[in-house]
Amino acid sequence: MQENQSKHPVDEILPLGQLFTYGLQHVLAMYAGAVAVPLIIANALGLSKEQLIYLINADLFTCGIATLIQTIGFGNMGIQMPVIQGVTFAAVTPMIIIGKTHGLTGIYGSIMVAGLVTYLMSPYFSRLIRFFPPVVTGTIITIIGVTLMPVAVRWAAGGNPAAKDFAAFPYICMALVTLILVLFFYRYFKGFLSNIAVLLGLIVGTLIAIPLGMVNFSQVPTAAWMGVTTPFAFGLPTFDLASILAMVLVMLVVMTETTGDCIAIGEIISKPVTQKDLTKGLRADGFSTILGGILNSFPYTAFAQNVGLVGLTRVKSRFVVAAAGVILIVLGLFPKAAAVIAAIPNPVLGGAGIAMFGMVAASGIKTLSKVQFDGTHNIMVVAVSIGVGMITLAVPNFYQNFPSWAQVILHSGITAGSVTAIILNATLNGTDKPGEAAIGKQEYIG
Repeated sequence: MQENQSKHPVDEILPLGQLFTYGLQHVLAMYAGAVAVPLIIANALGLSKEQLIYLINADLFTCGIATLIQTIGFGNMGIQMPVIQGVTFAAVTPMIIIGKTHGLTGIYGSIMVAGLVTYLMSPYFSRLIRFFPPVVTGTIITIIGVTLMPVAVRWAAGGNPAAKDFAAFPYICMALVTLILVLFFYRYFKGFLSNIAVLLGLIVGTLIAIPLGMVNFSQVPTAAWMGVTTPFAFGLPTFDLASILAMVLVMLVVMTETTGDCIAIGEIISKPVTQKDLTKGLRADGFSTILGGILNSFPYTAFAQNVGLVGLTRVKSRFVVAAAGVILIVLGLFPKAAAVIAAIPNPVLGGAGIAMFGMVAASGIKTLSKVQFDGTHNIMVVAVSIGVGMITLAVPNFYQNFPSWAQVILHSGITAGSVTAIILNATLNGTDKPGEAAIGKQEYIG
């Protein structure tokens, strides 16, 4: 009995039905983001429809494996928290450049080496956690939430800003209806049903959208029943030094973002991240990225999209996200099932996304509420860091005249804001009080 009282909720194994339902909710929340990178890469490189389908299947399959490694733990890898893994958007532009010059095999060669470098650097990079006191942590979490919000807004408006019907009134109304549904289920349902408010909102919203002609099931009949991912399906990897250096730089950015996401999760589930935890989490990123190169996928990182869902549902069990990993593997093996999930219309996703991503920002504000601002320089750390993080949201091509390596770092508002917060805090407040950093007790007292 005492053992159960001392067990942290993150290690709680829920009944099978709840694991599946909560896990499915995580999958639906991140699915659009998960398949976006293969779509962008395939279109940019002029790949065939068959090759695109293969890339998506490989991505989902590898994403599931990466999530299991991160949540369950494997050897010295895995942060063992409810962290879902997905392909990073930070690598899109460099991969397109590499792909146009060296093909997919050049992309995969650079990914594998960069993943290995990430794995080896993890113990050293994780030492930077001493530079993450609550003022930095809260600022980064807030930036993550605000940076994600435009994704939800674009979904709510239809998804593609170039489309003629973008921001059409019916789309916005559908997003509003979905948001209201999520809030209704969250407020008036109790227990388990309240916790799956996002899932219920997505399901009911999609059902409402069907007679309105917003749901397209055309890909379901044509999708294959089963598809198996085989290593090096596009050929053996090739290695180009410049491509490798570019991808290593991307992974440094990814490690910064993963650190912020992991700390955000730790804050939400009341289990502060230690240096040892972060090392294992970053190692999992590195290993999964190597695996991505082998299994025809791309670099992996903690998915910020799902951070807000953990806060919204209040379900802290890592085994819920592990269940999401199993579902992703199944979707990767059965393309027809993946096609059904893909039919959820963007406005429905947008309505739910506003609640989820807003919850991330709210969690950051909650952390900042505990920070001492009077008599310190913390207000300037927060102000300037959030301002820098918002630059590319306001003007996406703001850094277009910078060197390409600088653009890789600065293009992500999360990375730019995080680096700014770390530097400003170290400069203005100093680092003489590492005890204030986001490092907590490893034991949980129930």
